[in-house]
Amino acid sequence: MLRELLSGAGGIDPSQLAGAAGLPNDPASIAALFGQLQQAMNQAGDGIDWSVAQRQGEERASSGQRQITDQERARLDQAFQVASLWLDEAVSFSALAGAPELLTRRAWVASTIAIWSQLAEPVAISISDSLTRVMSEQAPEELQSMIQGASRMMRGIGGALFAMQLGQVVGQLATEVVSGGDIGIPLLEDGHAAILPQNAAVFGEGLDIPTDQVELYLAVRELAHARLFRHARWLRLHLITAITAFARGIDIDTDRLEELAEGFDPSNTEELRNAVVNGALIRPKSEAQQAALARLETMLALVEGWVDAATAAATERLPKSDAIAESIRRRRASGGPAESAFATLVGLELRPRRLREATAMWRAVTDAVGVDARDALWSHPDLLPTAADLDDPSALIARLTGADAGSEAEDEFDQALEQLLRGETPTAPGEDGEEPAP
Repeated sequence: MLRELLSGAGGIDPSQLAGAAGLPNDPASIAALFGQLQQAMNQAGDGIDWSVAQRQGEERASSGQRQITDQERARLDQAFQVASLWLDEAVSFSALAGAPELLTRRAWVASTIAIWSQLAEPVAISISDSLTRVMSEQAPEELQSMIQGASRMMRGIGGALFAMQLGQVVGQLATEVVSGGDIGIPLLEDGHAAILPQNAAVFGEGLDIPTDQVELYLAVRELAHARLFRHARWLRLHLITAITAFARGIDIDTDRLEELAEGFDPSNTEELRNAVVNGALIRPKSEAQQAALARLETMLALVEGWVDAATAAATERLPKSDAIAESIRRRRASGGPAESAFATLVGLELRPRRLREATAMWRAVTDAVGVDARDALWSHPDLLPTAADLDDPSALIARLTGADAGSEAEDEFDQALEQLLRGETPTAPGEDGEEPAP
């Protein structure tokens, strides 16, 4: 595009640029695109104007949005009251201080865009810096000074395009999520719970389950998620820090980018768009990133598994609770909002298998030690189960019940008895040259 512009062969077709950026190709969107790019070019600082993402997200979410009816408010307010009572019997975490909210799709975007921007910023900066670096390396000698002088402008343009794309992604998610905790991470402030009535109604369509039962089940899940993050106050920062730390390690494959640039046809932006969407421009994950992703996957599975187990226990008296739970599992398996969100942002793939294992582990722990001891594991990150515990909860349960200590003592006794039967005298404390323990 830059070569075409500087050679005098013609300008950039706005519709082609919009297509490359993955934005809607309509006059209003194109006008907004160039307005934002103009603003980015004139911006003095190096930061990204994330208000662009919010405007894009709200506009997309508003398409097809309907307002919340009085009947929905009455039903869901009652559902939250019942859900709170049921949850008191299933978890040890106290009820929320504030009343849960009912959000439209546009309101959900406005309430969550700050967290999305925080998670996406490391990726946006990496992409913008890589684009600027490639341009500097590939530009002819006579254009080097101009490119260096325009690096801030290019970063601003790249950041604006990324922010607009993020807004499109979040706006699309707003049509899918049913609650504040549906993504798995706390997008709302701690202690806040919310349901999107329009999306909850869409979720319940075709299930052949009474609407009030679906809404009550979703209310229990949402309150369980909100109570967990309100109690384990370290958890929110722990997750967000882990995601952003991984995202900072994302790097652009400049060789692949140069190949695209060599054969780029401004009249056909599909190749560039596909490369951006499917992650072909991102370098393979390093070993450190693979390890970070494994830890993130385990943590997110622990959160969702605990919510699943707590919800199942709290909704035992709900006739169709198993059918609703199965619908949620199928939704995950086919790629729900959480999977698409994390795959878009950081390439994190949540495997439903790990979620099922986490749910089974939390149920086993509850049966072994009870609700209070189970929930006490959320007091500190060092107390949480590990990936190995998901594979085999028996060792974790043995530690929690004290069975492992008794087993160790029995092993020592058996060893000493075997030595005596062989005519050997067990070594007394201090006889092996070491000082006896005080």
